[in-house]
Amino acid sequence: MGGTEHVLTERVGASLVLTLNRPEAKNAFSPAMLVGLYDGWLAADDDDEIRSVVLTGAGGVFCAGMDLKALAGDGMADDSYRDRMKADPDLHWKALLRHHRPRKPVIAAVEGPCVAGGTEILQGTDIRVAGESATFGLFEVRRGLFPLGGSTVRLPRQIPRTHALEMLLTGRPYSAQEAARIGLIGHVVPDGGARARALEIAEQINACGPLAVEAVKASVYESAELTETDGLAHELAHGWPLFSTDDAKEGAKAFAEKRPPVYRRA
Repeated sequence: MGGTEHVLTERVGASLVLTLNRPEAKNAFSPAMLVGLYDGWLAADDDDEIRSVVLTGAGGVFCAGMDLKALAGDGMADDSYRDRMKADPDLHWKALLRHHRPRKPVIAAVEGPCVAGGTEILQGTDIRVAGESATFGLFEVRRGLFPLGGSTVRLPRQIPRTHALEMLLTGRPYSAQEAARIGLIGHVVPDGGARARALEIAEQINACGPLAVEAVKASVYESAELTETDGLAHELAHGWPLFSTDDAKEGAKAFAEKRPPVYRRA
């Protein structure tokens, strides 16, 4: 499953847990972290035994965004990460979920600060849980910068435009409670409980038919900006073939026999 010193990987049942592991720097993105994240997304995509991914941070912190010194090469322990990024100039955008969408559901488990690039990668996840003391925000404009992780495109599509513009244009922090109220996150739990709640949701997903889960996710994203007519055509293309799969037959049979289904991705 890979991993680097700045990204820990762990299998919990059928879930892959990716933990940003640089708490001394508030889990700011480094080359080692970006390479570890990208390798984690690929590992999840390639392993049919993995049915969901949980993204979280170590040390009671999610992520404080980019570490410009680390990206410039200061204090880097291993030039191989820089070599990987030179070989694939798009790697950092894929790692940050700007130019890559995992086919498995991704659940964010947020504790503490989730700001700047942290709020940007959050928008690439599918389901979001946060501890009650978590904070969010896009601070770039306060520094004369632009949030290039996709926020000016994604945020107005994920929350009401008035809230998206306020977050983008003021650069102010948001509490977990306010983030939930405007729809940026879905669950607020006691501090320290985000990972456990995310894994509970993951277990519910993992118990479902994997082909169906992946098709539903693909349909939601592909049809998001289509007309209703075109979106319904995409839905039919994704959904109709599932009814002839062995997994669909197993789901119906298990229901009739009052037992948990055993799905085989077939």
